[in-house]
Amino acid sequence: MQMKDMKIIHAVAPDDFKTYDTEKIRSRFLLTDLKQENKAVFTYSHYDRMVVGLAYPIVETVTLENYSNLRADYFLERRELGVINVGGEGVVVADGTSYPLNKLDALYLGKGTKEVSFKSNSASDPAIFYLLSTPAHKAYPTKLMTNEQAISTVLGSLETANERRIIKYIHKEGIQSSQLVMGLTILATGSVWNTMPAHTHDRRAEAYFYFDVEEDQRVLHLMGSPQETRHLFMANHNAVLSPSWSIHSGCGTKNYSFIWGMGGENLDYADMDPALTQDLR
Repeated sequence: MQMKDMKIIHAVAPDDFKTYDTEKIRSRFLLTDLKQENKAVFTYSHYDRMVVGLAYPIVETVTLENYSNLRADYFLERRELGVINVGGEGVVVADGTSYPLNKLDALYLGKGTKEVSFKSNSASDPAIFYLLSTPAHKAYPTKLMTNEQAISTVLGSLETANERRIIKYIHKEGIQSSQLVMGLTILATGSVWNTMPAHTHDRRAEAYFYFDVEEDQRVLHLMGSPQETRHLFMANHNAVLSPSWSIHSGCGTKNYSFIWGMGGENLDYADMDPALTQDLR
């Protein structure tokens, strides 16, 4: 059987980005078609070779298939994968072992995991598995981490409209990986700003996945070099790629949540290059 091809998004240079109109920005960075019933859909990014995907099993089990882009015998032959469930209760089966994931639970699958499948416990409240994969040069063990087990920190305040809970799953003090760093942020009711003051990190690329955004609400995602910013309006279950030279911040019409995930040079969550708010253009 012929293997599928993933959609490919090539890297963009910051000088070229300055000339982009809205539609071109959306086509080069925004992922809007990941959520498809009873399928797993992926996009191959040339930012640190990150692969961004979503598995949405409703009445069928969804299998992690191989893709011709990877030039591998199976998906995770030379890759690792982070999974976070943002929907109803579900199960991930990896090489014969079942891992139950409730909403906001995370699972790490290491290099060499051959057979992976995703299923929901209920078709009326299906699981929604966000998937982020990076190349791996060392095999680390598969590990499940519930939302309650993860390191959780509250930052910001309602006075600055950015009170938020940051939850870390895959990082130096959490689940061990080859290069993947992954967690999520939940904004409190009445707060709308995330990642402000903004930053870049020259040693890593990042992807944001917005969820729990109400149907009639949007998140204004800010991106670009600190002195050459642009924006995208994001809907629920949209993802956006963030090159190392770009800030990644946002402001919603209402509070929301998002998953952040990075791949690149190191595993240090705090490795950031700050951009002062008063210096943004």
